[in-house]
Amino acid sequence: MRYQIKKDIFDFESDIQESILQHRGLLEQKNLFVSPDFDKHTHNPFDIFGMEKAVVRILDAISRLETVAIFSDYDCDGIPAMVVLSDFFKKINYENILYYTPHRHKEGYGLNIQALDYLIQQSVSLIITVDLGITNIEEVGYAKERGVDVIVTDHHLPHVVIEEGIEKEVLPPAYQVINTKQAQDTYKEKMLCGCAIAWKIVCAVLQYVRERRYVSEHEYIKSIAGIPLGWEKWLLDMVGISTIADMVPLTGENRTLAYYGIKVLQKSRRAGLKALLLKARAKQELLTEDDIAFTIAPRLNAASRMDSPEVAFRLLSTTDHEEAEELAHFLEKLNTSRKESVGSIMKDVYSDLVQDDQKKVIVIGNPAWTPGILGLIASKVLDTYKKPVFVWGAAEQPDQFKGSCRSDGSVNVVDLMRAIKDEVFVHVGGHELAGGFSVYRERIHELEQMILDAYENVKKINYIETKNIFIDGSIHPTQVSHVVMQKIDTLAPYGMGNQRPTFLLKDVEVVSLRHFGKGNSHLELLVSSHETRVKAYGYFVGSHSFEKTVGVIEVGKRISIVGQLERDMYGSRKNVKVRIIDVI
Repeated sequence: MRYQIKKDIFDFESDIQESILQHRGLLEQKNLFVSPDFDKHTHNPFDIFGMEKAVVRILDAISRLETVAIFSDYDCDGIPAMVVLSDFFKKINYENILYYTPHRHKEGYGLNIQALDYLIQQSVSLIITVDLGITNIEEVGYAKERGVDVIVTDHHLPHVVIEEGIEKEVLPPAYQVINTKQAQDTYKEKMLCGCAIAWKIVCAVLQYVRERRYVSEHEYIKSIAGIPLGWEKWLLDMVGISTIADMVPLTGENRTLAYYGIKVLQKSRRAGLKALLLKARAKQELLTEDDIAFTIAPRLNAASRMDSPEVAFRLLSTTDHEEAEELAHFLEKLNTSRKESVGSIMKDVYSDLVQDDQKKVIVIGNPAWTPGILGLIASKVLDTYKKPVFVWGAAEQPDQFKGSCRSDGSVNVVDLMRAIKDEVFVHVGGHELAGGFSVYRERIHELEQMILDAYENVKKINYIETKNIFIDGSIHPTQVSHVVMQKIDTLAPYGMGNQRPTFLLKDVEVVSLRHFGKGNSHLELLVSSHETRVKAYGYFVGSHSFEKTVGVIEVGKRISIVGQLERDMYGSRKNVKVRIIDVI
């Protein structure tokens, strides 16, 4: 592991924020990070290509009492996105509305012909997709041929073909595509999540009617005009969940959406959300991005991974407190089952993989692995081995396997899959760091070598294979304090593109150590320098975990700790501790 320290001991009273932002190339966004302003730091939804055409079609459908279907993905981006649109249609009491989410195991990702036939039978004339559809060229064409308009709202990468050596973007034949990643879009924030785009749709509809750009005496249009200014901000709880859970960069407009999303989450009146948090023993008024990533998102995703995505949608949209408690309890059980399944599979994975494997990409799978947890397996393998990962398992179709992939940043996994020209993949999709695929069963034995060969052609030329951990600065034990934590807190929420600040605690002496937790799997150190003592915690590490760099950690040994500061809540006391990333 290679470490780069940009600055030594900080003058924390004056420049910690500026130093960290400058180190990360974000200094020009200082006002956005330190003092986010909703009106200044969010953009006009009509700056998204095709927005006006989509809004007019939606308003026409409402005015004509058409049956509209919202077709969403089944994950923690698609489900909240569908809730955003559901809240809007509930607000105006529009009843000609259907909600459809494909079953992860039985139908798979995206639009499918069987689902479209069902919606057509229900007299649906307009389908609005959320968090999917950009690569469903055949399926959108099928709907169009049958007189159904499709507005595709998505944030994944469009399908690309190569003609005469030139890449050409191929979009589905939709009534309108709303996707900031399509080539003709010039919207400032390219990396919105699917739920954020759905929210932009709602904002645009409200703005269009409020500005009297769509004039109608119809009761539903009057209802839209009567929605209080600012009501749409209450939908940001869903946007905040998706922006953090879907791991889009938390810079630019996404920073603002995540920041205010958490503020709304802390005050949200949603019965299901309150019940879920109560069951998970999380304090709503103190919610952080970590609570979203490690408490809310896993439970919402457990619905589609272990049962039906409808459970998560009902939980987030219900107003019945009794139903909310029942659904939260059920999701808790599903999440526990999910953890047990992943844990069992990971034992097999670790036994099959060796730490010193020289292959640049990991390809692993088993026909018995259920598709709902392949993404979790891929993420855990990536965290451990720090290289691109492709994981495959069972599929509903007998002639195929399904898969999920993750990138360490050295390659765009969608480009990598598209670089394989042979007929191996049935379908590929996703974005730069994460994707999904289906592969022909008869070709699965060729998959690993084809991915390894393609990786050499599409990997990033300037990527450093020896991973760097950028340390924002050195700190002294006296600076592990509330003053510093308050400064750091102004830069939250943390996530992709804005990692939690990392520091180096140099040349400290180990005063005491102990192992704790189930199986003594965690490490607590008390370290000191010049009579100042600090507690440091390492999770799933022990005193022998850093032998390659410093030997066995023991009392009296002098070490340097790479770590992050966090609060340690204990009774009425609020302590600041160091979470250990590495010991050098």
